[in-house]
Amino acid sequence: MPQSLTLGAPIPRRRRAPRSLALAFALLAPSLVFLGAFTYWPIIGVTLRALTQQRFGQRASWGMDNFARLFADPHFANTAWNTVAFAAGTILPSLALALFFALALRENGKFTAALRTILVMPLLIPLVAAAALFVFIFLPGGGLLDYYLAKIGVHSTNWLGNPDIALGAIIAITIWKNTGYYMLFFLAGLAGIPEEYHEAAKIDGAGPATRLRRITLPLLGPTIGFVSVIALVNTLVQIDHVIVMTGGGPSDSTNMILYYIYQQAEQNMDLGLASAATVVCVGGLLAIAVVGLRALERGIHYES
Repeated sequence: MPQSLTLGAPIPRRRRAPRSLALAFALLAPSLVFLGAFTYWPIIGVTLRALTQQRFGQRASWGMDNFARLFADPHFANTAWNTVAFAAGTILPSLALALFFALALRENGKFTAALRTILVMPLLIPLVAAAALFVFIFLPGGGLLDYYLAKIGVHSTNWLGNPDIALGAIIAITIWKNTGYYMLFFLAGLAGIPEEYHEAAKIDGAGPATRLRRITLPLLGPTIGFVSVIALVNTLVQIDHVIVMTGGGPSDSTNMILYYIYQQAEQNMDLGLASAATVVCVGGLLAIAVVGLRALERGIHYES
């Protein structure tokens, strides 16, 4: 005969598992619904739209026609090149300056705290407001920049109207806006490095450059990888200043991929082409992020 359960004995864990699992799903349900509705469903919808071919008066069909039109569009090739140049001109200088300021201002003190506050101030200014401010600074002839350059004999320059230098002006405001933001991450990463490592290196006779190369940068690797991904995403999503300052001009010299997607979807009403550009953009960003993180992880030291 099977043994009867003793009164007051604990219920076997396998009987409580389904109830615990149901409770876990019930608690996660609101988040899962929002995640599916606002993340995964839009991705599926954009992908389906990119693969849908529909002409006026004809039935919709499946195919790669939208991608063929996208890669044949010279405007998309130009915006892709502008985005690559914009990323190269903003990510490396912003991260280098942020790391430099974080190393220089890592010590606590009234003076360093004031300098950190000044560097973080651009983060508090909305990008649209900062762009409006820089429009006045770059105003040809009467702008603040030309005013001071004229004092040293430099002639006025149409900073936002010259196709050769307009993208450089956009890069300048982006570096100014993002450097303080990235510096906060590096300061947090530096605070997590044990000071004993530096003290031991000093005892062994290691100089500042050696300690930076052998201790600080390897231990700061996870932070550098994280901030690099954030900087890469920002190069694609930060187009507020482009719209305010140049509107993608002159001669399409400052047009970015995200603004190109907006133009195709809202101005040209070509949702298929806009969806194809979105899929290509997100796929390229994901591939670059994965490859970059794997490359960084080879030299990253994670503390146990």
